[in-house]
Formats: sequence, structure tokens, C-alpha cells
Amino acid sequence: MSALDVVFGFGAHSGIDDIPALERMAAQADQDGLDHLSLSDHPYIGGWLDAYAALGFILGRTRSLSGLVNVSNLPTRPAPMLAKMATSLSALSGGRIVLGMGAGGLWDRIVDLGVPRMSPADAVDAFEEAIVLVKLLSGGGPPVTYEGRHYRVHQIEPAPVAAPPVWTGSVGPRSLAVTGRVADGWIPGHAADWLSDRYRTSRPIIDEAAVAAGRDPGAIRTVYNLPGRITDRPLAATRDRDGRWIGGSTGQWVEELTGAVLDHGAAGFTLFAGGHGAPDLTVLARWGQEIVPAVREAIKK
Repeated sequence: MSALDVVFGFGAHSGIDDIPALERMAAQADQDGLDHLSLSDHPYIGGWLDAYAALGFILGRTRSLSGLVNVSNLPTRPAPMLAKMATSLSALSGGRIVLGMGAGGLWDRIVDLGVPRMSPADAVDAFEEAIVLVKLLSGGGPPVTYEGRHYRVHQIEPAPVAAPPVWTGSVGPRSLAVTGRVADGWIPGHAADWLSDRYRTSRPIIDEAAVAAGRDPGAIRTVYNLPGRITDRPLAATRDRDGRWIGGSTGQWVEELTGAVLDHGAAGFTLFAGGHGAPDLTVLARWGQEIVPAVREAIKK
């Protein structure tokens, strides 16, 4: 895998009180050449910005940084409108959008918004239909009529804009198989990394479903949510007793991520602070100015 194929981003908070910090971090990441900014999508939290409104604002103030909602709260964002929003943001930003998709997680809060509760099986079926429909409603062509169990459109003209890459947050076997059949990337749940049991047991399901659908499994990227500390000095152990990455010095990060790419096929990393929070400006600068360039250089070699 070449250095150009591997993407590096960071996760940020989208609280209304976090707007100044979000602006500063996005500007710095854009300047440092990071690839993407990740925001979460919890529309039932009053103190948080709408994820896509926030991304649109940030994309308008940056030049190269892409936006990712990690992942879209699909039950509250009907697929035809999600397609319109994603293609619009892509057109406005010059293609700097990645569409994160999930079947829905916190259903007790989702139904508080007036959305009907779905069974896990129905939610996964709707998730697959949504990805298919988003792609059908992108890239131009004749009007689309689609008759699914959960989504139906009649003679809707697709946007003359290519569909953004779709990365999923699939966890269960049926959802993982959907990723293999129709998605472009996978973000392992619970911040699992390339050495985790979750990755080892989940990725084969994606690959097998891709092959069964006539797709190349290698075209489905694995992009990791990666929390961890960046320390001034090397740590004696960079993983905890459960084998989870906890961070280390710049050199330890570079060695670990280079190995993840070259030995395990990792296609990208989204940095979070410990506890899955947002990194501060100092940590973000070390990520974008020290670790990421060194990993890119090591991959080239």
C-alpha cells in the first residue's frame, strides 16, 4: 500500500461550546496536511451541533481537509435526503466528503425523536438499502425508481456528482456482510485495532461477503478510530493488559502505525485522545507535524 492510499485524520467534539476549538483544530489540521476530520452524530443531544451542518461550515473554511460523520445516525436521516446532502457537500467542497454509515445504535434515544423503533434485523436491512440508494442517487444517469422494504423512490433524478466513499461502523455479522457487499470502507467498532480479536473475527466476514458479491475485498479499506496518548518519552509498554494500544512516544507511534499498514493492511487512522475524546491543539500538532509525515515517509521506503 502506498503512502497516498493511507489516510490520517482526527476526531473532534461538536458541542456548541466547542466551536472555537473546532475551528482552530480544523485550520491547523488543514495546514498540516491531514486528510479528514471526524464528527459524531447524536441529534438528540441539545448542546451538540448538527454533524452535517458543522461539517459544511468547516469544509467551507478549509482547502484540503475532508469531512466524515463517524457515523451518520441513519434512522434519523432518511437515505434519499442523506444522498442529497452528501452529494451537495461533495459538490460544494470539491469532493471532500466521506459518508460514514451505521444501522443505528442508541435506539432508546433515537425513538425519543419520534422515529419508530426497528428490530436489529430490520435496521441492518434498512442500512444496506440506504447505502445502495445513496449510490443510485449519485453520479448522474436516468431517473431512479427503487422499491425496497424500507426505502422507496419514484423517478428521482440522481445528482450529477459521484457518490462519496461510504465507510461503515458495522459490528454484527449481518452488518459486516453488508459492508462487504456494498460499502467502500470499514471502521471497526469500540476502537478495535489490527491486533484485536474483533478485527480478526470480523474482517473475514467482510472479505467473504465481498467475494460472494464479485467484489475485490482489498478495495474495502479498514480505517481505525485510534485513541491514545502521545508522550515525550517512550513508554515501557504501549499496550495495556488487554492488548489495547495506549500510545507512546512519536517513535513508538511511527513504528506501530507503519507496521499496521505494511503488515496488516491498515488503510487509515483517526486520532482521538484517551477516552475517545478530542485531542488538544498540542497533541494534534504532534500528530500532524511529526507522526503522520514520518509514517508516510516510512511507507514510501
